[in-house]
Amino acid sequence: MKFSESLKKNQQFREVYKKGRSLANKYLVIYVLENNQNKNYLGISVSKKVGNSVVRHRLARLIRESYRLHEDMFNSGLNIVVVVRNSAANISYHEMDSALLHLLRLHKIIKEV
Repeated sequence: MKFSESLKKNQQFREVYKKGRSLANKYLVIYVLENNQNKNYLGISVSKKVGNSVVRHRLARLIRESYRLHEDMFNSGLNIVVVVRNSAANISYHEMDSALLHLLRLHKIIKEV
C-alpha cells in the first residue's frame, strides 16, 4: 500500500525549508515538517551542481526506491524534503540507503517497534 505522495510545488518545498527542522550527513540533508494528515509527502531536490541530468535522475531514483522499500516503518503525517549533496554523485544504492535511514532515525521518523 502506498502511504506517500510527492511534494510538487515550489511553495511546498519553501515551507518545509522555512518551518521544518533539518539534519545532514555526508551525502544528504533532510528537512521535516509535520502536515497534520495521515500520509507523508516526499520531495527530492538534486542541484545541477551534483552532475548532469543522468546523474541527478539516478540519485533521485535511488532515494525514491530506498524510501519506498522502508515506507511501512515511517511515522505518518510528515512533509519530508531530501536534498542531495555534491559528494553523493557516485555512491551506490547501499550507501544511499544507509545515509537516508541514518538521517530518518536521527529525525525519529522511523517507528520504534
